[in-house]
Parts: sequence; C-alpha cells; structure tokens
Amino acid sequence: MHQPDFPAPDSGFLITHFLVVSDQDRSREFYRSLFDGQVLLERDPVSMKVANTWLILNVGGGPTEDKPTVTLTAPADPNRTSAFLNVRVADMQQVYREWSARGARFLTEPKDRGRGASDRAEGPWTRDRAYIRDPDGHLIEVGQATFCLSA
Repeated sequence: MHQPDFPAPDSGFLITHFLVVSDQDRSREFYRSLFDGQVLLERDPVSMKVANTWLILNVGGGPTEDKPTVTLTAPADPNRTSAFLNVRVADMQQVYREWSARGARFLTEPKDRGRGASDRAEGPWTRDRAYIRDPDGHLIEVGQATFCLSA
C-alpha cells in the first residue's frame, strides 16, 4: 500500500471504523485473510483497508486527555452488542461457502428473510444473511441486499 491509499481525504470526510481488540496480530490476520484486507500499518495501531472502508485495530486503554472518562475494551460478552459491522455481498451462498472454507465460523447458515423485517412496499432490504464474529467477538453481519420496487 502506498501513500495515496492512506485514509486522509483531501476534502470532505471518510469514515474509519475503530475496533478494540485483545491481540492486534490475530485480529489483523483475521481481517486480512477473510476479507482480503490491505494492511497499511502492521500494529500500534493496525490500519487496514477492507473493501471500500477502513479499519483500525488497537488494544484498549484507559482515559486520555481528549477522552477523560472513556476506557476502551474489547467486548466483554460477545452475545451483547450495541454496534456491528455490516457487510453486503453480491452472492450470499457463494460467500458463505468461500468464507467458511477460509475459516469463518457463521453463527447459522444464511437465512432467507423474505421481504425483510420492515416489510416495506419498496426499497432496499436484506434477503439472505448470516453472522460471524471476529476473534474478539465483534459481530459482523454478512448479507445479500436487494432492492424491491412495488408493482
């Protein structure tokens, strides 16, 4: 990766997702091998491009001058979450097979959600989806999105 790939826009902004991890090397390899992530910085923190977004992976720590009341920690309970990565794929069944072969452990097989929980007459919705966790338990939704126009 070279300097133009560094996530610092010339104008406007971009969003980079920060994940607190317990082992930078293990997490870096997970995102590199499963998602073909391109690593810019190997550690302290890990900085990598994954598809059309950026991830920063770093160990937790106590408060700092600019966040004096905040402590960063990896998920304490992987069954409770307030945020997760949402990955959209072109072919859920193909991705399920390929990523499973690469070592991804899906919580379930992909589930066909039909029109989706919102049951809107038209608009985007996720048909097939399944979830995986990274090595620290961060939840990742993998789904095939479609767009429906009402008749």
